[in-house]
Amino acid sequence: MARPRTFDVDTALDGASRVFREHGFEGTSAQMLVDAMGIGRQSLYDTFGDKWQLYLDVVRRYAIAEAGEHRAALRTGQRAIDGIRAMLDRVVREAEVPCLGVNSIAEFGCSHPELTEINAAADRGLRAAMVESIRKAQAEGDIAVTLDPDRLATFLMASFAGIRIAARGGAQPDNLANLGEMALRAMR
Repeated sequence: MARPRTFDVDTALDGASRVFREHGFEGTSAQMLVDAMGIGRQSLYDTFGDKWQLYLDVVRRYAIAEAGEHRAALRTGQRAIDGIRAMLDRVVREAEVPCLGVNSIAEFGCSHPELTEINAAADRGLRAAMVESIRKAQAEGDIAVTLDPDRLATFLMASFAGIRIAARGGAQPDNLANLGEMALRAMR
């Protein structure tokens, strides 16, 4: 008879997320996961399957949370551009913390269909919210109407990745803020 689970799954996933964010999939050992998750090795496998399945669960959970934070930022302020600025400011402010989404793409590209689909689903949801905000900002006169909203959303998402990679490479906070400001200027 299997013993009942004696740990909080969300807490364990948070621990796994911290390790995967810092070390990537390949750089993370089972022992690092067990230590960070506060569970035994057998509990890890019984609950989450193998390391790859755990990684997919963590990336999926992270993508949902991160997209939610971006959408929440987009809803701030009086005007749509205020939300876009809040989203960029958030990326700049938190850039020193490794992004699991960016890291998973950098580590694997499109080589694993299930991981690619998780990232693509996150992209679709966030992109739709960004395009809506961009169109609203265009209607309010804050973003040039000559810019295609979908292409601009692509540009902003690439800017987010660039800011996060620059931070990971040691860029100073003022340089990261300048990158965010340049992204905003490009929309005028």
